[in-house]
Amino acid sequence: MTNMLQNMAGMGNMTEQVIATDFLLATKQAVKNYAWALAETASPQVRDTLRRQLDVAIGTHERITNYMMDKGYYHAYNPQEQIRVDMKASENVMNLQNQ
Repeated sequence: MTNMLQNMAGMGNMTEQVIATDFLLATKQAVKNYAWALAETASPQVRDTLRRQLDVAIGTHERITNYMMDKGYYHAYNPQEQIRVDMKASENVMNLQNQ
């Protein structure tokens, strides 16, 4: 059923990549927000809590990045390949508008 819905939406097997990318970007934003909040707080208790949350967010970001690299969705060490993957994703999105 999931494959049928993906194909109807024109995304095929890209759905997993889109979800992983969205999760990666959200986690990256969480790291930034925790770091900002940590720098702004004056309470030692709040600082400890934020530091623990920041550590969790950094670990989550690392796991998502590794997952995406293992799947071939993200090429952190090969910019040319990443550009190719991004261009293919862009073309797929543009083709969705034409359907």
